[in-house]
Amino acid sequence: MKMTGAKMIVEALKREGVEVIFGYPGGAIIDVYDELYKTPEIRHVLVRHEQGATHAADGYARASGKVGVAIVTSGPGATNTVTGIATAYMDSIPIVVLSGQVPTKLIGNDAFQEVDIVGITRPCTKHNFLVKDIRDLPRIMKEAFYIARSGRPGPVLVDLPKDIQQAKGEFDYPEEIRLRSYNPVYNPHPKQVERAYRLLEKSSRPIILVGGGVIHSGAHEAVKELAERLNLPVTMTLMGLGGFPGTHEQSLGMLGMHGTYYANMAVANSDLILAVGARFDDRVTGKVDAFAPMAKIIHIDIDPTSIQKNVKVDVPIVGDCRLAIEKLLEIVREVDRPVKVWKEQFKEWWEQIDLWRRRYPLSYKQEEGVIKPQFVIEKLYELTKGRAVITTEVGQNQMWTAQFYKFDEPRTLLSSGGLGTMGYGFPAAIGAQFARPDRLVVDVAGDGSIQMNIQELATAMEQRLPIKIVILNNGFLGMVRQWQELFYERRYSATAFQLVPDFVKLAEAYGATGMKITHPDDVEPALKKALEINSLVILDFIIAPEEGVFPMVPAGKATTEMILV
Repeated sequence: MKMTGAKMIVEALKREGVEVIFGYPGGAIIDVYDELYKTPEIRHVLVRHEQGATHAADGYARASGKVGVAIVTSGPGATNTVTGIATAYMDSIPIVVLSGQVPTKLIGNDAFQEVDIVGITRPCTKHNFLVKDIRDLPRIMKEAFYIARSGRPGPVLVDLPKDIQQAKGEFDYPEEIRLRSYNPVYNPHPKQVERAYRLLEKSSRPIILVGGGVIHSGAHEAVKELAERLNLPVTMTLMGLGGFPGTHEQSLGMLGMHGTYYANMAVANSDLILAVGARFDDRVTGKVDAFAPMAKIIHIDIDPTSIQKNVKVDVPIVGDCRLAIEKLLEIVREVDRPVKVWKEQFKEWWEQIDLWRRRYPLSYKQEEGVIKPQFVIEKLYELTKGRAVITTEVGQNQMWTAQFYKFDEPRTLLSSGGLGTMGYGFPAAIGAQFARPDRLVVDVAGDGSIQMNIQELATAMEQRLPIKIVILNNGFLGMVRQWQELFYERRYSATAFQLVPDFVKLAEAYGATGMKITHPDDVEPALKKALEINSLVILDFIIAPEEGVFPMVPAGKATTEMILV
């Protein structure tokens, strides 16, 4: 079947089950856009900035479990995607970015809107391609989606010269892809799984550490069954929130720099950590030399390069998290050790954990007439019954959300963890709303980060998306200000905003609804009203300007050295 390169690209998208793509056209990608015009079964969402396109594709992927797709033109169109690609790379999110490129004969000549996007994105993509021959295009498109979604997921970029889009060739789309140099290991080694069980059986102070890999692999149900059968405490990384129910009595919440006191103390005093799909990032470990000094570590991960990378591991298990935990459960069932035996084994351990919980629960001080951000998040959780898909920006708003909103399901918290990208949350919410039209989608933002991609209000309104934006407005770049308060003698260098826009008027300028809330008594009525409105609403909560996120582990300190107030 002969067709143009542009038609091949669109046909490949259809074969891969793509229903929606996010993009911004230009001369170097115009041929693909012409084919999209003739393809009503693929919905194109016109964003207002290419960074918004990649974050929206990322949000779609996180909320749906499918591959997200962004399409942009060459030059600045391509370079504007780099932050979104790097965000997806750090958090292992499967997206495919299609970028237009100047004709092959002009590559290297500094042609108009030419840039070496393959070279630029090589460090922050799982793989990338420059298509040089029309005969390679069907195979490359198949490989791009296969690489993005398989193994440890990640972003893939395909650079498409204009002449390749216009050339004609045979569309022979492969059914399967086999790459000699890329063969992810899915099935864990049974001997390693057995070793893991024996360590659990001998332990007295174990804990499960849930990372984002639990969500990517769909291992959440198996992890829950294992935790309940063995009566194990469970803590989550930021990316792992929702991988184990946040309201479960065995949940200790998030660990790390802004984790709960009891999660950090439990990890520090444990004798065994079962880490599932986590990479022991510095925000989790704090001072590595002091991290869990008494614990043996079992580490399950599909990416072998993540194991032993940051911490010494006693039992490495390379494989898919769900398959590994299911294999571990098989052993548990075969041994058939009663739950009461496990409960008795860990009785003293749970008594100690409960003591830490009672001593230092997550809390904050209410002040008369002042809106506390934690109170806003608590009310949001209460009114949504924990059923919303929550996206966040980055900073204090992100951490307050992680602490005070309880995530019981996977794929309900979408947040930039590894890269910490301000401006991520709102375009991610757009992608999430397309992935989950049946769910309420809320972006929790700060007054600084929301302005980084606020132009996407036009996209959301054009697409009639009923997203709610909760702005925790303190007039500062809050997290940096908190560091300046604690460690730089309150020298607020470039963190206090001299001008913050009127978000109510801004909402109205785009045809949305805006509300400004200045008193605690109005928090719940405003949220209730916003949730009843079937269109986009911006809620501007004027919060305590110098409220901090606590607990907090200072940089370079052990996770037991928490600042609590």
